[in-house]
Amino acid sequence: MTQDTIHATWGDWLTAEIAQAEPDGVAVWYLGCNGFVLKSPTTTLYVDPYFGDGDPPKLIRMIPVPMDPADGAADAVLVTHEHIDHMHPPSYGPLLDDGGTLYAPRASYDSPDYVGDLRVGSGKRSVVSEGDSFAVGDFTVHVRDADDGDAIEPVSYVVEHDAGTFFHPGDSKPAAAFERIGDEFDVELGVLAFGSVGRIHHTEDGETRPTKWYMTENEVVEAANALQLDRLLPSHFDMWKGVTGDPKALHEHVSSYRYPRELEVVRIGDRVDLGSSGVVPPSTHR
Repeated sequence: MTQDTIHATWGDWLTAEIAQAEPDGVAVWYLGCNGFVLKSPTTTLYVDPYFGDGDPPKLIRMIPVPMDPADGAADAVLVTHEHIDHMHPPSYGPLLDDGGTLYAPRASYDSPDYVGDLRVGSGKRSVVSEGDSFAVGDFTVHVRDADDGDAIEPVSYVVEHDAGTFFHPGDSKPAAAFERIGDEFDVELGVLAFGSVGRIHHTEDGETRPTKWYMTENEVVEAANALQLDRLLPSHFDMWKGVTGDPKALHEHVSSYRYPRELEVVRIGDRVDLGSSGVVPPSTHR
């Protein structure tokens, strides 16, 4: 699949909001799907940004395209695996036009679900694997394992900062590595991909069948407890027609468990901060 044109539903509103923000610690914006922006006083990271239109009738986008990446900039883009809604050159490429590095597993470069130019040259590409650690500005990024049977070489990212620790495992299901991550790191805010099992038309073989891409409610609880999450932020529930979910339902599922301490339900374009609970209103509302 190839998708070369970005249609920003919101114009430059969100990119301007990110650019003008001056967080004391780390601000985190949800881009919809499984994409996030982390901004500190000195550094901006994007994780799995996807601003494409999908690929109907299999992938039918249900949410706005919140920004044109040509209006933004990143010191680094972190990619968890090779799927089109995580490794999408038209989405990450413009973010790195003025510098910055793309970090991704080998399979994301060698076997991306994208036909076309990867948009960044070899000098801007870094191959990551489980166990790696590297610094980007005032962030320290640790690469850990993930369990996504639909991906070739999925990884998780633990992003440490003085303000707190952020965890993103892509589309992983509950993984053996999660308990080790929970013991090794004090993860304040963890992202987990959540959705329903729905009937999807698979264009590769022409069949329509029940499809499970993301964690169920009970799997989210299992993963959150293994990771010992202080704050859980569900993601991916909003994106594809047929497998969307209601993250508010997770309140009932997590209520009797030790973790997460808090459930942060956000929508596309919302900002949360490491070190404090709740959605931060945009500048126009403050």
